[in-house]
Amino acid sequence: MLELLYPSGHAPVIPSPRSYLADQNIVADDEILPVVEPSGVVIGQSSRQYVHTVGNLMHPVAHMHIIDRDGSLYLQKRAASKSLYPGMWDIAVGGHVSYGENIEETLAREASEELNFRDFNPVEIGTFKYESGNDVELVCLFATVGHFDINPISLEVDDGRYWTRKEIEENLGKSVFTPTFEYEYRQYYGMLEALL
Repeated sequence: MLELLYPSGHAPVIPSPRSYLADQNIVADDEILPVVEPSGVVIGQSSRQYVHTVGNLMHPVAHMHIIDRDGSLYLQKRAASKSLYPGMWDIAVGGHVSYGENIEETLAREASEELNFRDFNPVEIGTFKYESGNDVELVCLFATVGHFDINPISLEVDDGRYWTRKEIEENLGKSVFTPTFEYEYRQYYGMLEALL
């Protein structure tokens, strides 16, 4: 598993908070994310808003697919209020690593916050770089196997259900799923299926 290697002191803030906050009206309490090298070495810290809109700074995220013994994937429907891909179906669990967290902490926090899901055994699938516009993520990908009774409780999730492989493949490329989910499905479904 990718280990984030934080410096012994605080990592430098990117960009200088005074210059950027004054010019861009960044909310002072915006979530702070680690900025990393592909190896997991933390080289800085920056606001979520900055890394998504301006920065081109790589930051880690944790994703987890939930697959049942029949090969169906549990997907969450993003809330209509989300600024990015509202109302689209997405990976079961996904979220940014907050500065100071490790990958396992993020995975547990996001599963609990988004799906009220706590009792699972994550299996590491791999780590890859994913780019979309200015956003550069170091994705730490996991899966868990089982047919779980999941009840989304978050303001970030409108719904959730298991999708069969046939249902997914019939809807690829039709703006039903987020681009991130479609990428991961195409690249990693074989590895997920191998866990069954």
